[in-house]
Amino acid sequence: MTTMTDTNETGAQRLSLEQLARWEALRFGMFIHFGMSTFDGKELSTGTAPASLYAPDRLDVDQWVSVARDTGMKYAVLTTKHVAGHCLWPTRHTDYHVGNSGNRTDVVAAFVAACAKRGVLPGFYYCSWDNHNRLGSKTPSDVGWGEGYVSRAYMDFQTAQIEELLTQYGAVAEVWIDIPSVLPRFYREELYARIAELQPQAVVMMNNGIGDGSAYPVAKAWPADIVAIERFLPNSHKGHVKWREIEGKRYYLPGEVCDPIGREWFFTEEDQPRSDAELLGMYLVSISRGTNLLLDVGPDRHGLIPEKFSRALQRLRRNLDRLDMQP
Repeated sequence: MTTMTDTNETGAQRLSLEQLARWEALRFGMFIHFGMSTFDGKELSTGTAPASLYAPDRLDVDQWVSVARDTGMKYAVLTTKHVAGHCLWPTRHTDYHVGNSGNRTDVVAAFVAACAKRGVLPGFYYCSWDNHNRLGSKTPSDVGWGEGYVSRAYMDFQTAQIEELLTQYGAVAEVWIDIPSVLPRFYREELYARIAELQPQAVVMMNNGIGDGSAYPVAKAWPADIVAIERFLPNSHKGHVKWREIEGKRYYLPGEVCDPIGREWFFTEEDQPRSDAELLGMYLVSISRGTNLLLDVGPDRHGLIPEKFSRALQRLRRNLDRLDMQP
């Protein structure tokens, strides 16, 4: 497997090898899918549910981050806006947000504060597929999975919201842009440059989609600082190949495995955590093949990480401790 020490290259990427090494050293993080989809029961929400449907009655963001810290996770990434288009902060750019919902807590602010209190680095997820704030766009819900496009008005809307997130809440470790395939290349470059300007130390993920990370779809997901390995583990033959040639230049691109603790990204009553053996295996294979693991844990409709998930994570931590594999 190619590592930084195998070459004297510095690479054409924006971040230095030292900066990327610090992100890789985090190793283990929590993905937190929470929002309107938690309440309407649809991962790919239609965006038509009233804002009032979002109404966690025991919201405890501190509990989420405490569970992450106690599992040994060093960073966490929160879904600030998913396909539903409902925003977990009181944005100025749409009325479809927590400020007009059944619980008015600014979840983004609470999340960042909880991370600071517990020594966990915060990251923000933002979905470009938006079924509520269309602004003349066609989403994959309209034209089919893998298709869709955005209007200039939507691009301006997304940039304005990203600017809110990256200027109002302090430093973040990672910015996770989902479904970048609906964005034209020129706008992805604009957006990447703006994120880098506002948060120069953050790694930027433009999700390259489901797969083991062997192939990188430049036309759908470039530019980015890291490679997504979604619903898969790194390739068993080569591990994660970190040095890539893209459009004639060499880049060092670390990998991040992302997968849920169960089978669903958002909480459902039926979903159960994977077996202890599988969760341990996901961690060990991800790390041994040269990637970070961003394990998704969805809070329930009360706004709490369910006991079945927190207990599974406690067992994972004990199993890693027994192996002397400190996360």
